[in-house]
Amino acid sequence: MNKKVIIGIIVALAVPASVYAISPLFVNVTIDEPLPSSATLRSQEMMASDPMMEDTKMMEDSTPVPATILVGNFVGVNDGIHNAEGVAKVIPLDDGGRVLRFEDFKSTNGPDLYVYLATDKGATDFVSLGPLKANIGNQNYEIPDGVDLEKYNTALVWCKQFSVLFGSADLA
Repeated sequence: MNKKVIIGIIVALAVPASVYAISPLFVNVTIDEPLPSSATLRSQEMMASDPMMEDTKMMEDSTPVPATILVGNFVGVNDGIHNAEGVAKVIPLDDGGRVLRFEDFKSTNGPDLYVYLATDKGATDFVSLGPLKANIGNQNYEIPDGVDLEKYNTALVWCKQFSVLFGSADLA
């Protein structure tokens, strides 16, 4: 076969693959989903009577806030390419369901990012909550019924295509 043809084929395959893998790094997608309307709410008075909230400065009014089962801060890989920051919260719903909510979330973008609840940061045992909706902003992910949050207590932003961690939040 002609060397020019072989080089042409290699370039024709390598360029699209490189663009696919690298281009998301330069594109930001923003979302700002509200809390689910069925989120279980707690009044400030209820929070003030909670011993776990005694050190928290309370607002003057009685504005309801979402009840939170678990919370954790994202820690990114911070290798210059893979990063995530923000807060992950598990919020109960009035119907008994739960959502994983990302607030003040920001990550570097990637080609195939997913949200997992996992047993560890290596995603050896996980429950997929679906593709990451956006790399910036507040977003909600429904947690399937029956998921044991004592076992799956780490939220991950994971690149499925390349099996790479972008960031994790230990939920406690």
